[in-house]
Amino acid sequence: MTGLVLEAAPDAGRDDGAPRVHLGPAGGAARETVAASLRRAGIELTAAGRGDGAVRVAAGRTPRAALDGWPEPGGPLLLVADTFTAAGVRLAVRAGVVAILQSAEATPERLLTAVRAARCGEGRMSYGVLVRLLGEAGGGDAERRRPIPDSPLTARQKTVLTLVAEGHGNAAIARELSCSQHTVKNVMYDLMTRLQVRNRAHAVAYGVRTGLI
Repeated sequence: MTGLVLEAAPDAGRDDGAPRVHLGPAGGAARETVAASLRRAGIELTAAGRGDGAVRVAAGRTPRAALDGWPEPGGPLLLVADTFTAAGVRLAVRAGVVAILQSAEATPERLLTAVRAARCGEGRMSYGVLVRLLGEAGGGDAERRRPIPDSPLTARQKTVLTLVAEGHGNAAIARELSCSQHTVKNVMYDLMTRLQVRNRAHAVAYGVRTGLI
């Protein structure tokens, strides 16, 4: 995922409480660069075992290198990597990553936005990058080969999924559709159930691969 979250513009405002992050053990030079950007964004880096409620951030040259060394499940996971392939995107999804940024895009402002999104369980990823990377997947992709004669989603569900893919959070989608955030959450839950996917990022990846969006 050159960014499996769906990337949006940096937040205009700040939360009252500064987000806390546990930075992964792997990553080399990429990890140190991300650590410096997180600090510049005013994000507190916590030590392993002391970060209740902290967002986990994995950084590295590739998704595999970044995700190496996470011994057990924890808080929401944000991935920052230099390069991505379709295989790397799928690896990130299977690992439970909810937000992804490419290192070149990981400014302090974007990191702050992505950390906040991950903390709220929102997926963030560049839609254009996602489409390009998933296009690399070869004929072995079962989802790509699977015919979909009829859309399993309603028109409202497809609209919400498309807005998620474009990087919009629940609040922005609610404003766009003139409904409540609770309604948006219900629509997302229903469409993920229909598609049998694990999270928002997986839903977008499935939608792009199968031509739903």
